[in-house]
Amino acid sequence: MKEQNKNHYVLSMVQAAMIAAIYVVLTFAANAFGLANYAVQVRFSEALTILPYFTPAAIPGLFVGCLLSNILTGCMPLDVVFGSLATLIGACGTYALRRYKWLAPVPPIVANTIVVPFVLAYVYQFEGSIPYFMLTVGAGEIISCGVLGMILLFALNKYAKRIF
Repeated sequence: MKEQNKNHYVLSMVQAAMIAAIYVVLTFAANAFGLANYAVQVRFSEALTILPYFTPAAIPGLFVGCLLSNILTGCMPLDVVFGSLATLIGACGTYALRRYKWLAPVPPIVANTIVVPFVLAYVYQFEGSIPYFMLTVGAGEIISCGVLGMILLFALNKYAKRIF
């Protein structure tokens, strides 16, 4: 492996690991306030789902971060699987739409708004309908990804060449 390729690989691994770690820490912070789980979810960590706009290393970082967060916060096994897959799908979608800055938060919002309500209804058997859960989860995702994510995107955009 050429030295430059090796350095790029190491940099990508480190970025992914850092993103996963930050995702876990932010999920624990939201969990401490009762915001990370249940019908209304405002995970601060979901703001990180805009990071594939900057680097593909964010995709595995977000997936692993979500997976670990779901395990460590005591989620049911099917929630760990499907919640993490929703984040992975959202991250891939953000990367695919990276040429369109304003669309960066849309894939994770859509993926989680579609997947998580079914987890809430069928895995946790919360009282409420799928449309109700889509509304509550969607609102939380709009706050997390749409508002906080876009604030993060514009803050990082200034330093993107140095960071990523």
